Amino acid sequence: MTRIKIWDPVVRIFHWSLVGGFAANALFVDSESNLHLMIGYAIIMLVAVRLVWGFVGSQYARFTSFPPSANDAMAQVQDMVTGRVTIHKGHTPLGALMIYNLLFTLAVIGLSGWLMTTDMFWGVEWPEELHEVAVSWAEFSVVLHIAAVIFESIRTHVNLPRAMVTGYKDIP
Repeated sequence: MTRIKIWDPVVRIFHWSLVGGFAANALFVDSESNLHLMIGYAIIMLVAVRLVWGFVGSQYARFTSFPPSANDAMAQVQDMVTGRVTIHKGHTPLGALMIYNLLFTLAVIGLSGWLMTTDMFWGVEWPEELHEVAVSWAEFSVVLHIAAVIFESIRTHVNLPRAMVTGYKDIP
């Protein structure tokens, strides 16, 4: 096994703070409460920090280290189907697409949630409908993300959850 430092503290704190905030708002906090709004604003701040960190952060945190690529994603799917294992130090191509999906979806959730609090859109239905659709998509994406992390951890013998806790990937 080779141990490589991959995830810096900003990425790990962002990730686990986002997990906690999203889970709280989706599962435990009343959507009509001020706490729901405060957690939503905190999530938007986390997304904003992550967007900045994607340009100025450490090597594997930068968006340039995991550009969205349909060809690379299809190659990863082919690896899965054929049983071939390609180890990625940072994000996998499918993982990269999921990150872009979640960042965009969280931004839509935050924007639509904020619009519902403004005088201009108070009582207007489409921001609330957009918010609900985006939340449902995010919940689906999170479940898919968790399943994919478990699947890829087993398939590649790289403990991805532990890497997101410790910052180190143990590569076979």
